[in-house]
Amino acid sequence: VQLQASGGGLVQAGGSLRLSCAASGRTFRSYVMCWFRQSPGKEREFVAYIYWSTGTTYYGDSVKGRFTISRDNANDTVYLQMNSLKPEDTAVYYCATGPYVTPSPRFYDYWGRGTQVTVSS
Repeated sequence: VQLQASGGGLVQAGGSLRLSCAASGRTFRSYVMCWFRQSPGKEREFVAYIYWSTGTTYYGDSVKGRFTISRDNANDTVYLQMNSLKPEDTAVYYCATGPYVTPSPRFYDYWGRGTQVTVSS
C-alpha cells in the first residue's frame, strides 16, 4: 500500500483546510484509513479514522465537531476537512492505514509522508 498526503498550508485561526490522502495497492479497501498529527516535542496524536468498507468514522476528542473524515471510492482518496482551526492544531499531519480498527499509531503498517498544517493566531 502506498499513501500520498497533500493539502497542508498556512491558515488563520478560524479558517479551514482540506487534506487529501491518495491510496494505492491491493488491500487498502479492507483497511482502516487514519489521520494522525505530530507537533514538535509531542507524541503522535490520533485525529480520526474511517473504516474504508463501511464508512464508520471515529474522532479524537480534540477535533470532534470541527474535523470530518471521508472517503472517495472513485478516486481512492481519503479526506480530512478541518474547520474552525485553532493554533493548537498546528502540526505535521500523516495519513496511515492498517488492518486494525484502533487509534493507536503502533498498529498502522503504512504511512504517507506528512503534510504541514500551520494555524496562525
